[in-house]
Amino acid sequence: MIKIETEKIPILVWADAADMVGFDEAIAQAKNLANHPVARQHVALMPDFHVGYGMPIGGVMATQGGVLPNAVGVDIGCGMIAARTDIQAESLDRDTLQAIRTGIHERVPVGFSQHETPQVLWEGARETAEGLPVIAARYVAASLQVGSLGGGNHFIELQKDSEGFVWLMVHSGSRNLGKQVCEHYDKIARSYMQAMSIEVPSKELAYLPDEVPEHDEYLASMHWCLRFAEESRERMLARASEVVESVVAHPVEVGTPVQTHHNYAALESHEGEDVWVHRKGAVRAQGLVTIPGSMGTASYIAVGKDNPLSFGTCSHGAGRVLGRKEANRRITHEEAELAMAHVVYGVRKGDYDEMPMAYKDIDKVMLNQADLVEPEVRLTPLAVVKG
Repeated sequence: MIKIETEKIPILVWADAADMVGFDEAIAQAKNLANHPVARQHVALMPDFHVGYGMPIGGVMATQGGVLPNAVGVDIGCGMIAARTDIQAESLDRDTLQAIRTGIHERVPVGFSQHETPQVLWEGARETAEGLPVIAARYVAASLQVGSLGGGNHFIELQKDSEGFVWLMVHSGSRNLGKQVCEHYDKIARSYMQAMSIEVPSKELAYLPDEVPEHDEYLASMHWCLRFAEESRERMLARASEVVESVVAHPVEVGTPVQTHHNYAALESHEGEDVWVHRKGAVRAQGLVTIPGSMGTASYIAVGKDNPLSFGTCSHGAGRVLGRKEANRRITHEEAELAMAHVVYGVRKGDYDEMPMAYKDIDKVMLNQADLVEPEVRLTPLAVVKG
């Protein structure tokens, strides 16, 4: 771990010197967090940290006196769900895996696609949406998008563990809903900064003071998005399970899922203080957690160690080394096909931003956070569905 001193509070980075090279912009963003007027104790950067909008992805920030919409991010509730099946991977040849992959594409809307008719949401969803202007205005849109994958780095994977059992893993968030919530309340936060003559280190780090009504309104909207994202992942896991069962033509038993959010804020007690812990691309390291690698590389199910130095947090994945545009520019089609040859996946021409070489080495990331999590299951990919 590396400690960086700033004018106000320190930054703790779960990395070694070599891992810091090329991430100057992300470190500069972390320094802005550390010098923020509502920041408390220290800022933590997980080993998968990289530049984000205002705040590094893989960053953890504790605050008192307000919450920062951009320290949660636009994809509120983005996270993982993973579960083991009773199927042995050796029973699935490449053609069978391709049939499963195709079937999931048919059952789960991906990319910009959504359901053709509104889906029934969870009990109480409409009632809790009332009084939340962004949620209420987009309730019907949310009912069309629940259980859909989206694009970017979101995926559904079939994986296998060391005992040969097949796992299902889903990475998704709150679709456009979380983006609308973040942007709406960030705009309000910026207006408060101006009206109250509050200076923040960068305009992206505006916050909602805890005395203004929109503070609690944002948090309630955030929690609605968290519930939406969780429900969405559960539904996609169920659809994927149904597809597997239909292709193998016999009942499939699916174990208890491991569900983790990695974009949210929570009121927690640390060092004797009640603080709002903002995790942007970071996971609460309590109990079982899911830590995916890049597409085509290993993922982990691990046990969180609840280390107080990280605010009880661990990484949410491998972390980018190449931005999306840079990856698409630098990686060739031949390199992408070679990197994904061991996985059932169709590499699309010009779409290389999720290739393994665009990300850090997941095994090095796990080594760097040995004091944050204990690996329990190592998963290797068999087939990938991506938006």
